[in-house]
Amino acid sequence: MTEADFLICLDFEVFGKVQGVFFRKYTQAEGTRLGLVGCVQNTERGTVRGHLQGPVAKVREMQRWLQETGSPKSRITRAQFHNERKIQQLDHVSFQIHK
Repeated sequence: MTEADFLICLDFEVFGKVQGVFFRKYTQAEGTRLGLVGCVQNTERGTVRGHLQGPVAKVREMQRWLQETGSPKSRITRAQFHNERKIQQLDHVSFQIHK
């Protein structure tokens, strides 16, 4: 098993103009495209936060997407990542949008 094959999970929070611009929908689509599982939701502070699980290489790709791309109308000022750790198996079965 290579480093890229290990499963990891982490929490994220994205700041900027990320609500009202379909950020959650695009995040779900990108996570699903990459084969990741987890969840995403808006916060009362105007940010978007969530949880990612999957192979480390795909999680890194999603981190870059969250920092640099987002939805077409979003304006990301920064993204923070917390609680990263290796896991033995996935706890989620899909990528969900939480209200």
